[in-house]
Parts: sequence; structure tokens; C-alpha cells
Amino acid sequence: MSKPHVIIIGAGFTGVATAHDLALRGCQVTVVERGDICNGTSGRTHGLLHSGGRYAVKDKESAIECIEENQILRRIVPQVIEPNGGLFIALDDSDLSYAEQFIAGCEECGIPLEELTPQQALTLEPNLNPRLLAAFLIPDATFDPLRLALAFAATARHNGAQFRTYAEVETLLMDGQGNVTGVRILDRAANRHEDLHADMVVNATGAWAGQITAMAGLDAPVHPTPGIMVAYDQRLVQRAVNRLNEPGDGDIVLPQRRMVVVGTTSFTAENVDYIPVTEDQVQLMLERGSELIPAIRNARPRGIYMATRPLVGSGSGRSMARTFKCFDHKETHNIEGLVTITGGKATTMRAMAEKTADVVCAKLGIQTPCTTRETPLLSYRQYYTLSNQEKHYA
Repeated sequence: MSKPHVIIIGAGFTGVATAHDLALRGCQVTVVERGDICNGTSGRTHGLLHSGGRYAVKDKESAIECIEENQILRRIVPQVIEPNGGLFIALDDSDLSYAEQFIAGCEECGIPLEELTPQQALTLEPNLNPRLLAAFLIPDATFDPLRLALAFAATARHNGAQFRTYAEVETLLMDGQGNVTGVRILDRAANRHEDLHADMVVNATGAWAGQITAMAGLDAPVHPTPGIMVAYDQRLVQRAVNRLNEPGDGDIVLPQRRMVVVGTTSFTAENVDYIPVTEDQVQLMLERGSELIPAIRNARPRGIYMATRPLVGSGSGRSMARTFKCFDHKETHNIEGLVTITGGKATTMRAMAEKTADVVCAKLGIQTPCTTRETPLLSYRQYYTLSNQEKHYA
């Protein structure tokens, strides 16, 4: 008996994690991606493994998702994570007034929290602003974005998933009843059009989710919300440093390799394939980042880049929740064969994949439970060390 075939559009965090989950559950999986692994937003994240602290006051659902997935990822893919911890620091009276809500929110969401004196915080991180008034230690961490995605992709491929990179979806294939039956791709390397048929198609394209659903005449409540980040050429802190206040522009500095990254802004964009990087936002990152770490003013920019958050729900910008949603378009639009997953954070990629795979497997009559919480991932290097036959499909 042949395995049910699932096509996943998008090889970002959610796409590769969903490929891993469905491969473990016995599906034939094909991932199509118009670029390479992490070609879009996933390759431009600042790499924070959220503890949930940023959302513990106003977005508790996201905060709980983050702390639970933070702990799971530390177990199953420790090789790509730097478990360095994070600090929330107060610099003025407004920050101090937020502390009581922050403490209560972290306790309610199950986020471990330790209050430090300013001197204790400066001992841990000597480059902090010496004017800090309060500090809290939480279990943030940092990760390497490409290696995280490749670890999921390597494990999925090891279990039979095929990756068709540089294969751009041109349209969704549909039957006479308007149901989705596959995708038509442009193999950009061979400059060849090809139809791929499947039992189910998963739209895991994040900020581009609305473009895919529009191919079937459907809408998706996705609000692409870009933000600018600036990397500086000195590793001035060893932990993620957050401003103790409601999330805002330039309120986090985190270490990545020999650099620090300051992020991020939040605005709307019409064209998610072209997000302008403006000088005023770059300057804002310098100003806000140096409030937390004054030595940033003496560092040189190493890179300036952007990513587009695929937010879902009502509201706009930072008022919108960071949780995720999975849409079975049979339920929402009476169109069979298409499931969309969007929203969320890199930290919640495994949970997003589990939810998506649950929906897909229920529709396909597969009763195999999810095992990704306990399954260690292979080395990211193994994505590139497969047989020639497997590489033929990459």
C-alpha cells in the first residue's frame, strides 16, 4: 500500500519541521521551496530562543507556547543552541513600573525568573548600561537559524522526505470541484515546468501564505509585519538583553557568534518580496540598542537586514498576538486538499508542525501519534551528506 503523499510549500522553519513530523508518521513528503532552505524570513531572524518573557504580560498564550517549546528544543536539538540565558533590565521609572506585571506574568506562564541586584547583573554583563535600576534573569537562549532548520530537514530527509529547492510554485492544481490536488512548479535550475500531485498540500510560506491561498481564490488572515535588525562587529554581551517594558522598537540586544544583534522595528509592507531598509530605522536601532549597551556606539555595523513576521488575527503591529493558527480550508472555505499554517515564532516551529500534522493526518486517516517532542534531531551537517540518489531530489 502506497503512503499518502503530502506536498509542503516552503522550506522555512515551519515547513522543515512539518516535513520531519509527517515523515515520522509515515507520509511520503515533498517540500518545494523557491530558493534554498531558510530562503525567506527564517533565514533573517535574530536567533532568539524565546523563554516567553517578552509576551508574559499581554500575550500569555504565546508566552506559554514559547517556554514549553524552548525546553523541548533544548532537548532534541542542543547542537544548534547556545543556552546562555537572558536578562530583562530596567533603566527608568517606566520600566520599574512594569516589573510587577512582568513578575506576575512570568509566574502565571511558568517562566523561571530570578531577580538580580544591579551589581549582580553588571557582574554577569559588564557592558550593561551602568544606570540600570533592576534586572531579572530568565531562560532565553540563542540559536543558529540555518543550522536549526537544517537539523529538522536532515532528519526529515533521513526518514524519506524529498526537498525540491529552487522550485517555485506557480499555481495550485485543482480538480473539477475546486479542490486542491497538487502544485505546478517552475524548476528554476532546469528552467522546466512540472506538475506535482499529492493527497494534501500544506501552505507553510509564512508571510507569503496569502499569495498561495489566493491561487485557489481564498484569503488568509495574515498580516506581514517587517522589522529591521542591525548586527555590530563586537560580542558585547553573552546573554540576550531585553528592556523591561512592553515590547517596542530596538528593545533587545543578543549575541550571535562574534557579534551582537539589535532588533527590531515593526511596520507594514505591501510587497513582502521587497522590504526597504531605511536609514532612520538603522539609526533608531543604534539609539535604542546603545541605551541598553552603551558600547554599541563604538562598534561598527556588520550587517543590516530585515525579516517579515507573519502575524495572524486582529489588531496591527505589536498589538497582535504572536501565537499561530492552522487553517483547514475544507472547514473555512469548503476547499479540500489544502491546509495553511502561519503565525508563531521560530521557537514554536515544532509545535506548529505538530498541530499541522495532526490536522493533515486526521484528514488522511492516519492515526500515528506525534513523536517529535522526544525524537533527537540529526546533525545539521547530515542534510548535505546523503546518497547521490537522495541529493538528486534536493
